[in-house]
Amino acid sequence: MELRVLQYFLAIAREQSISAAAQALHVSQPALSVQIQNLERELGKSLFIRSTKGSRGIQLTEEGILLRDRGEEILELVRKTEQTIASSEDTIVGDVHIGAGESDILHVFAQAAKILQKRYPHIHYHIASGNSTYVLEQLDKGLIDFGLLYGAIDHAKYESIQLPLKDTYGVLMRKDSPLASKAAISPEDLWDKPLIVSRQEEKNGWPLQTWIKKEISQLNIVATYTLIYNGSILVDEGIGYAICFDKLINTKDSNLCFIPLTPIREETPSIIWKKYHFHTKASEKYLETLKDLFRKIAEEKSSK
Repeated sequence: MELRVLQYFLAIAREQSISAAAQALHVSQPALSVQIQNLERELGKSLFIRSTKGSRGIQLTEEGILLRDRGEEILELVRKTEQTIASSEDTIVGDVHIGAGESDILHVFAQAAKILQKRYPHIHYHIASGNSTYVLEQLDKGLIDFGLLYGAIDHAKYESIQLPLKDTYGVLMRKDSPLASKAAISPEDLWDKPLIVSRQEEKNGWPLQTWIKKEISQLNIVATYTLIYNGSILVDEGIGYAICFDKLINTKDSNLCFIPLTPIREETPSIIWKKYHFHTKASEKYLETLKDLFRKIAEEKSSK
């Protein structure tokens, strides 16, 4: 399969029309149709459901959907590879891709980017937000360079550095709620309360299962969120109490407050990357800078 033909296919999938794709690609419609027919013959599968009389546009078959999704990934990897090869030894340019959930620790990642920006202004940074499953999938496909991950690491597949920082669990609530006067929240406080939890915990097992001393099915889960900002809107409207990490929502001058759990529950994340992954010059410099920052943080903590 030629990359040029793959680009043609993706243009048709995007436009849902061969004629519109031909215009966008500046090729004739008959030539484009022939290229796609040859591709389908090469693969031995139909990629499109052609429109019947009276209907508009074309639809992808199951095989077409698969090729569209994989094709976008292939072209992104090609682009990254070309960029790496084209960069000179003297000028470091390129992209650094990071996958992470919501964490205040991303401030350190931003600090590393800021340090490099002064010396290498042509490095660009991309943060993809998602749960641990998403981060690992992106790593495995080669679409991101680094992931910020909590929990156990598969050391057979990934290199990792455990960070000298922790995220603290607590409860985000309205300041006029019954629990807002407490210094810390115990498991029993939440047993009869309407709870708002991360969808990651719903899918992958709840890290607070042991702490709360109840099965998640026994709790009153009234809503879930992917981004805590959206969860905080639900809290602000009085729908329930959101369990999340500290420092993600600015509660100053708002109707909300954050109260930690007792006994305290913390998570220590790791930065991970795929074993034997070829790092670009840009991602190498970024990793070196991150390591320096984390080393300084660890030294400062040990000196206190």
